[in-house]
Amino acid sequence: MFPSLNATPGARRKAAFLDRDGVINIDHGYVYRWEDFAYVPGVVQALLRLQAAGYALVIVTNQSGIARGYYDEAALQSLHDALRTDLVQQGVTLDAIEYCPHLPDGSVARYAVDCDCRKPAPGMLLRSAKALGIALADSLMFGDKFSDIEAGRAAGVGRCLRLAKNGEPGRSGVDHPDLPQALDALGIP
Repeated sequence: MFPSLNATPGARRKAAFLDRDGVINIDHGYVYRWEDFAYVPGVVQALLRLQAAGYALVIVTNQSGIARGYYDEAALQSLHDALRTDLVQQGVTLDAIEYCPHLPDGSVARYAVDCDCRKPAPGMLLRSAKALGIALADSLMFGDKFSDIEAGRAAGVGRCLRLAKNGEPGRSGVDHPDLPQALDALGIP
């Protein structure tokens, strides 16, 4: 997690919690290098809209590739640093990035644990809410998997919306195809 420079102790702000792979970036499977990272179309403009509407922006992402031994935390940190830098250049400031490196049957022993942070568990959301002074009931959760929505509900997030993976049209069982359309439906300018 990266604590926010904007956090005020005791403040009660609203947040937009966002899954990363499939919502922020195209999910190619275990994306951990900046050169493999590509935004879902329209997502940067949607993040700007959320930020302008007063939402703290918090990415909450399961990263089982670490527990599987595909990459390490340093590689993930490098990607997240590049993401933050790129977004800042486009006017977007992330308040926090929370990630879960665990997987109960992972091949890297220190990460092969049953934790409270791997979605659908709410640990990442609860920790960032505490650190940033977030009013969960006034917040939003956007994810492309049922586990994202379950984590948001378990944390007490006010609205949890399932988006189509990678903004792909025609996906069934989703609330909205992508983040921009979800914001339109919510009336967020």
